[in-house]
Amino acid sequence: MKNNISKSIYPWIVKWHFIGGIISAPIVIILALTGLVYLFKDKYEAPQKAALAHVEQRTQSKMSFQEQWQLAKKEWKKVPSGMIVPQSENEATEFISGKFSHKSHLYIDPYSQKVNGKINVSETDMYKVRKLHGELLLGSYGTKVVELVASWMVVLIITGLYLFWPRGGGIKAFFTVRTNQTKRILFRDIHALSGFWFSLFLLLVLAGGLPWTDVFGKSYQWVQKVTNSGYPRTWEGNGIKSTPVGEPLALDEIVNKAKAMNLDGTTIIELPESPTSVYSVYNETTNLSAMEKIHLDQYSGEVLKKNTWADIGLMMKSRQWVMAFHQGEFGLWNWLLMIFIAAGLLLLSITAIATYFLRKKTGSLSVPKVPNNLSPSMALVIVICVLGVILPLFGLSVVLIFLIDKFRTKQSVA
Repeated sequence: MKNNISKSIYPWIVKWHFIGGIISAPIVIILALTGLVYLFKDKYEAPQKAALAHVEQRTQSKMSFQEQWQLAKKEWKKVPSGMIVPQSENEATEFISGKFSHKSHLYIDPYSQKVNGKINVSETDMYKVRKLHGELLLGSYGTKVVELVASWMVVLIITGLYLFWPRGGGIKAFFTVRTNQTKRILFRDIHALSGFWFSLFLLLVLAGGLPWTDVFGKSYQWVQKVTNSGYPRTWEGNGIKSTPVGEPLALDEIVNKAKAMNLDGTTIIELPESPTSVYSVYNETTNLSAMEKIHLDQYSGEVLKKNTWADIGLMMKSRQWVMAFHQGEFGLWNWLLMIFIAAGLLLLSITAIATYFLRKKTGSLSVPKVPNNLSPSMALVIVICVLGVILPLFGLSVVLIFLIDKFRTKQSVA
């Protein structure tokens, strides 16, 4: 019985693994290369940031944080939404405006009492690399292409593991590359072995990338919202208000309170936008379990609400972890591992293309054929349907490819 199921599944998996791989490979190479370059973002941007962030400590009077906030409002076309708490006396005060790709940074020297400079994320070189990595510079259409390829990569890993798994030869088969046979077999073995050993890491990387996508990402967010497993409602300060009594506290007093919290990593203060808004203090850290967000009344400085990692739902926690892993943010080991994974992904893609052209016949796409009398097993259909629901763009592409394949078959018969 097992052999019959295997015989009915194997040719279909070979065919679909082949189709998905050849369609995806060129885009995967772009994603691997841009991802590899983006891993050097911090090192590449460090000199520019250092030039703006470093200030010489002087004996002359130093501007208060409140005065610097006023200067930022005056000298910046953007509205300051946050401030990073300086960690030393030789560090400029960094104000933030906007989020994600619309984020901008303004640096103020409190001693010379002037703006050192500005950085708009959307104008940086690494922003362009990220746009190429995330949407191929094609906007929302490109995002969906990347999502489609990422979805197929999940399927390629699963099917590749099935096809590679040795049906004999013992443990040796997991480490052997046949160098004494044809080039096609050599590249195929390198592809199969690297795919096997990289499979778990690649799935983690894909899990970190898919939440950024349009279709899967929005579905993920919907499930997260329905199951109440994201950030708590109070994380963004929803429903939390200051009570206007007297004058608001100066930013300097909030900075002192933020420093006293001894938060792990970089401490950031979100600035109030209205008389009833709050100051929100939070930290950016590679130690995710140390994440905190504290909302303070802007008049009394009283803590109105404090949220920690424990208050965050499971789906958001897992998303935060895989996304941080995807960007190599857990320290040197994670950064080096991501470089290794990106290089492995390049190797996988190049060997897949080489294997294809070494087996391709002139004038033909050389797509592996499935016997006409062989229908896919119910188990395979169920697996495809499940993956199609989890990864909607994959499901739509399978239907489209199936219809095209049927049409071509009918045309050739006619």
